Amino acid sequence: MSLDRRALLTTGLVATGLAATAASAAAGPRTRAGTSPLTAITLAPTGSDQTAEVQAAIDTAADKGLPVALAPGRFLVGALTLRPGTQLIGAPRQTVLQFTGGATFLAANGAPDLRLEGLVVAGDRLAMDAARATSLIALVDCEALVLSDVVVRDGLLNGIGLTRCSGRISDCTMTSLSEAGLLSLDGRGLEIAHNRITDCGNNGIQVWRSAPGEDGTIISGNRIERIAAKGGGTGQNGNGVNVFRADSVLVANNRIIDCAYTAIRGNGAGNIQMIGNSCARAGEVALYAEFAFEGALISGNVVETAASGISVTNFNEGGRLAVVQGNLIRDLFRREDEPVDVRGIGIGIEADTVVSGNVIENAPSAGISAGWGRYLRDVSISGNLIRNAGIGIAVSSDAAGGACLISNNMISGTQDGAIRTMEHAVPHGPDLASADAQPPARIVVSGNVAV
Repeated sequence: MSLDRRALLTTGLVATGLAATAASAAAGPRTRAGTSPLTAITLAPTGSDQTAEVQAAIDTAADKGLPVALAPGRFLVGALTLRPGTQLIGAPRQTVLQFTGGATFLAANGAPDLRLEGLVVAGDRLAMDAARATSLIALVDCEALVLSDVVVRDGLLNGIGLTRCSGRISDCTMTSLSEAGLLSLDGRGLEIAHNRITDCGNNGIQVWRSAPGEDGTIISGNRIERIAAKGGGTGQNGNGVNVFRADSVLVANNRIIDCAYTAIRGNGAGNIQMIGNSCARAGEVALYAEFAFEGALISGNVVETAASGISVTNFNEGGRLAVVQGNLIRDLFRREDEPVDVRGIGIGIEADTVVSGNVIENAPSAGISAGWGRYLRDVSISGNLIRNAGIGIAVSSDAAGGACLISNNMISGTQDGAIRTMEHAVPHGPDLASADAQPPARIVVSGNVAV
């Protein structure tokens, strides 16, 4: 049918009528002639304790399916309990919930569809009951939660603590916290994206499980800076991202700097992916896959200044199966005050691993280290560029170790040989990059260039 002037006018009138009907439906029923229904419960700060007032608003709004709108200013509050469907919305960086003390601060248990947005949650460094709340914001069994543009600061525990939760935490700031910025235990599908996490006492982001299992958390686009290890230990603290017993976690495109230990540490974390991250100034290993894991993909990362760049280790605990590809690693250092764990290694691997296409520069101990004693099996090292290293490629000489292929690598400027066999940390035998060297039968060396 052709559209003449009459048809166009008729179509326009119908469309206008439909739009008006939709607008009327969206507005909802009128409470009385000329008035609109209540769309939010609003509160303003008074300068005195408002715990009871804010809690009453949360309860009423949840019953009615309404948001609680908090005006700019400082609300003095103690323990608040969030209800299913709670929407607590403020003015970004201007609405402050200042803790006045109590066993918990913001807490929920079994409350799906929570939304916290545009708030500053200030712990004021006041003590809480660690047996009842792990964090300033402590949420348990909360499905489909959303935390957006929330600042969490000045807490003696964690900033945000999630137990068996799903949902999204994005565009938030977590700073000046005694433990971790964000702790997830037994997550059910979380996205942690575009947050800024700084000045935390032990870890930036922790994704842990009470027992090994599928987790699937996605950690992307975050900035993590200045993470200490005040709790001590040998690596459980001091990490930008710490993944423990949680499988299939993706850590991608984050900027992580100034961590006491590790930028990204996966402990017993199967099928972990570390992709496209920018890491600098790590006190130990920048990117770590350790202990009883199966499957690690470490690709496209930049590491600058660390005791070691990448470590895929603990075959003695079942740690195996990895791809380490296309990473840029430079300016590593030895920790001479650590008599056992000195490091200064670009990439360290042990079992069932491909190492290819990496660029390593300034590694005082070794560019690439394959195996430790008998813990070596099925390793391929090919197509890498190694510049200015103590040893270019070091490979375990233990007769109980497995096969290793070293091929088509470019090795330049080494002090103690391009390719050497090792008895643990001690090199021995000839440089296998030389034409007349005879490597052990299980080690195949071909096509490498050493200058």
